[in-house]
Amino acid sequence: MTSADITAHLNGLDGPLRDIGERARHVIDSVLPDGSGAMWHGHPAWSLGDKPGRTPVCLLKAHTSYVTFGLWRGQDVPDPSGRLVAGARRMASVKLGRADEIDPDLFSAWLRHAVALETT
Repeated sequence: MTSADITAHLNGLDGPLRDIGERARHVIDSVLPDGSGAMWHGHPAWSLGDKPGRTPVCLLKAHTSYVTFGLWRGQDVPDPSGRLVAGARRMASVKLGRADEIDPDLFSAWLRHAVALETT
């Protein structure tokens, strides 16, 4: 599965969900230009590197009325906004009901910190 599969997946979402996915993807791709995006268990996920065993960083998962933006080590990411909600293991996520809920600066900071956790 490739980045083209992510594009096809996002294009297949209903209007508002597609807008959320595309805006989030733009932020993700700007912070992870060397990251590897692929479909994983039916939703887009981005990792560091493109080899088996690569390190997952984030994901998008569309639901009926919102899109989840999740970080694998999100509980280790500083979040002064308080928007990230702890999940299983070390994951944390935020539910997005509208594209304008994506603050590019905030999401970029989360992603940069998530990458730093994996590369230092």
